[in-house]
Amino acid sequence: MERRLAGLVLAGGRSSRMAGSDKAFLTLAGKPLIAHVLERLAPAVEAVAVSANLDPQRFSAFGRPVIGDIVAGQRGPLAGIHAGLVWAASAGFDRLVTTATDTPFFPPDLVARLAVAGHPQRIALAASRGRTHPVFGLWPTALADEMAAFLNGPEKPSVSGFCRSRSIDIVEFAMQKRNGAEIDPFFNINTPGDLAIAERLIADEAQ
Repeated sequence: MERRLAGLVLAGGRSSRMAGSDKAFLTLAGKPLIAHVLERLAPAVEAVAVSANLDPQRFSAFGRPVIGDIVAGQRGPLAGIHAGLVWAASAGFDRLVTTATDTPFFPPDLVARLAVAGHPQRIALAASRGRTHPVFGLWPTALADEMAAFLNGPEKPSVSGFCRSRSIDIVEFAMQKRNGAEIDPFFNINTPGDLAIAERLIADEAQ
């Protein structure tokens, strides 16, 4: 049976190291950061939504559903993933691929490789240089109720915490070569210095 895939961009971070600026709307090569991520993710899935608790009208230019947290209390990215699972399941999708909004160079084959990893009812997470990136994952939508229970439980909610006691498949991605240097494909933009590096990488790619 063919298993349908949806995508979700997690855009609910606090951007505390960017002087309060919303990272999703930081400009990179003349476009909002989230636009780069959406363009990379959308061709690989049937539908894409944005996880954010801001005014959804802020994202109207992208033409994607905006999914707010269902579990109250600002429970972090895991709450965003949970809301995405509920949305995807209601739309008839079997699995959901999640990405961060601040990682514009993630591997083009991310979805394809996660989708073929392991059992279709298991979580698959991306890794590079031996380090797992929990928000870059593939999640069976059937996990929604289990994830809600975890979010409402006594343990501090985190994506890593939820995955820790579950069977998961890890998919290792190689470093990317850009302008003679090796770059982690999951390089994320946390500071103004990171944004400057990303601008240089984009410029090198265009040459």
